[in-house]
Amino acid sequence: MQLDDVLKILNYPTITLVGQKITVGQWLVIPLVLFVGYLLTKWFTNVLSKRMLAKNMDPNQIHLIRRIIYVLAISILLITVLDLINVPIAAFAFLSGAIAIGFGFGAQNIINNFISGWILMWERPIRIGDYLEVDNAKGVVEEINTRSTRIRRVDGVHLLIPNSKLLENTVVNRTLVDHIMRTSVVVGVAYGSPAKKVATLIMRAAKEQSIILKNPPPVVTFEDFGDNSLLFEVNFWINAIVDGSLRAVRSDVRFRLDELFAEHNIVVAFPQRDLHIDGSLTLLKNPLKVADEL
Repeated sequence: MQLDDVLKILNYPTITLVGQKITVGQWLVIPLVLFVGYLLTKWFTNVLSKRMLAKNMDPNQIHLIRRIIYVLAISILLITVLDLINVPIAAFAFLSGAIAIGFGFGAQNIINNFISGWILMWERPIRIGDYLEVDNAKGVVEEINTRSTRIRRVDGVHLLIPNSKLLENTVVNRTLVDHIMRTSVVVGVAYGSPAKKVATLIMRAAKEQSIILKNPPPVVTFEDFGDNSLLFEVNFWINAIVDGSLRAVRSDVRFRLDELFAEHNIVVAFPQRDLHIDGSLTLLKNPLKVADEL
């Protein structure tokens, strides 16, 4: 096959689009341009991300810049493809408007989540690494995409939450400003225990934990005279990222309290009930023998 035959095949028209004939050669060039453009975009974003990470930039800003680059790259590739097949962009003005209206009515939720995703990445009320409480789920934000946000729950399960839900509903962001969280331990001791001594031991158990912050300091309160015990509560702050850190430090405080109470003969209270009987009560040494005699 000679060169003229190859050129003849490449220039052979296939279909007509907006008055422009698209040849076999143009159909072959389009996927090549898209593939090369994708590779260049991916390479450029990876290089740029590494440089920004080396400068200790916020991962949320890096994520936003990557998204903007991808959107720009798609727009440039689309214009380039239309230019290669000699189709003016203005020819699609009416068609694209009609498609946009139909798409808008049929995909309101998708568009809502898409716009919400850009708002989340731009305003950053929720960032990668934040610890959230959404409905009954608690977890760390791993990725913010254009449609949904991926959260790793405390039990390891991944959740995909629509972006619009994060903007329209109440979301608790424990790490929006800092990672300092407060928690508490409640303990009840038996009636007759020295209250001030108990409070001193509880404060000692809290201060001995290195993870508990010195400022603000722990606070011990005598909460109430309970049904079965004297109730005490210690509140303290720690620098934590996930809920597991709170549970761990509460456990450590309880372990230490158990040791200190044992050393000072202080009894942790347990449920008790007083039984009052009206009338007389006879105790039988051998109830079975009495029953036989009867």
